[in-house]
Amino acid sequence: METLFTNLALGFSVAFSFENLIFALLGAFIGTAIGVLPGIGPVATISLLLPITFGMSPTTAIIMLAGIYYGAQYGGSTTAILLNLPGEVSSVVTVIEGYKMARNGRAGAALCTAALGSFFAGSVATVVVAASGPLLTSVALSFGPADYFSLMFLGLIISAVLAQGSIVKGIGMVVLGVGLGLVGTDVQTGQQRFTFGVPELSDGVGFVAIAMGMFGIAEIILNLERPESRNVLTNKVGSLYLTREEFRRAVPSVLRGTVLGTVLGILPGGGASLSAFGSYMVERKVSKNRHLFGTGAIEGVAGPEAANNAAAQSSFIPLLTLGIPANAVMALMVGALIIQGIQPGPRMVEAQPDLFWGLICSMWVGNLMLLVINLPMIGMWVKLLEVPYRHLYPAIMVFCAIGIYSINNNVFDVYLMVLFGLFGYLCSKLKLEGAPLLIGFVLGPMMEEHLRRAMLLSRGDVMVFIERPISASMLAIAAIALLAMLLPGLRSGKEKAMAEGG
Repeated sequence: METLFTNLALGFSVAFSFENLIFALLGAFIGTAIGVLPGIGPVATISLLLPITFGMSPTTAIIMLAGIYYGAQYGGSTTAILLNLPGEVSSVVTVIEGYKMARNGRAGAALCTAALGSFFAGSVATVVVAASGPLLTSVALSFGPADYFSLMFLGLIISAVLAQGSIVKGIGMVVLGVGLGLVGTDVQTGQQRFTFGVPELSDGVGFVAIAMGMFGIAEIILNLERPESRNVLTNKVGSLYLTREEFRRAVPSVLRGTVLGTVLGILPGGGASLSAFGSYMVERKVSKNRHLFGTGAIEGVAGPEAANNAAAQSSFIPLLTLGIPANAVMALMVGALIIQGIQPGPRMVEAQPDLFWGLICSMWVGNLMLLVINLPMIGMWVKLLEVPYRHLYPAIMVFCAIGIYSINNNVFDVYLMVLFGLFGYLCSKLKLEGAPLLIGFVLGPMMEEHLRRAMLLSRGDVMVFIERPISASMLAIAAIALLAMLLPGLRSGKEKAMAEGG
């Protein structure tokens, strides 16, 4: 316990440095803005901002990117409640009860519930990250190469299983991502793989080009397809204070949402949107006021908002302790760390204690900032919605081109980004999710490395993956998850849940 307090003291000293405070505030502010604006989202924003992190210290860069991620969860609820317009995917569920509360004259209470529930859930999840991080790290240090390979294989299977659409499409995107991650020069043999004679691919496909193309350019094309619709604020915000009855009903929902979000956020492929939808389903089943759902039940705002913020924080656990990204945003975080020359994983706690504990403590600081940014500034965020998208997208395109070119001063990277942008657009039309591809791209090279090490140590005996208890357990869980989703009942249930949640 004493060691934990010592580490937290180190973390707060890093988080409270002037530079990190400024960038945490900037990240939280940008995150709220992109949460309010529909159709942009944290994945696209973080992928677009990756190039500007090169000039920062690794700790400052990750603190800012993390602020964007959990800030988006806050911002999405504002327009969901006031305008019936979810700014972020995880806020789709908040629309159901939040907008009804606004129509009933309780918009202020709904916004206050969302903000305070999010703050509580984020704070609790941050404590869980701080407490479990060192413990999981010490466990992970006992992993051998075979165990790591099986763990990453499990992560890929779960990300495919939880992806929207059919499981075959999810697995296909994972395999494609792994294949793209293996493009370039083999470190051990010096042979070029999958380069097709293109010299620019000898160093591999650029992570930033894939991220900016798949999630930035593709999103712009999709937004340009949709007719612009600007909802007008017709509901008065009213008092931000909750009545005693509303507070009594909201507290259990926040607690349940916090627990559910913290657990689901750790799962690869889980994340904020799945947690929010799961929380809403739980509240409809267990709430004593289930008859009020559909008319503006405060439980339908409190639970999902707590769940999506808890999930946003807890998804850092597998990233920081095992180097495994739980979702597309965490895959971008892994990419940002690798670009900075840092390999995320169990040794990061010892090698980069400032980064590890500074990031954890900055999450709590960032959540506190978000309370201040969101509640008093509601009017400003609604005004932001009046900016026409036709004025936003040219600036985003220029920023993308300059950012990707500045990495290697190579026009080929710009072409590659555009190519992946078109591919990402095509994937959206075919209902193919980009997150499994990005996770496969990040984990593919690491899986190959651990596979080679395991085979060298076992002298080519593949039974090493079955003989080691940890590895065998991971493979068994992966097989069960895969087989379970192939069952017709579960598969139809998943598709129905994804349709309702998205």
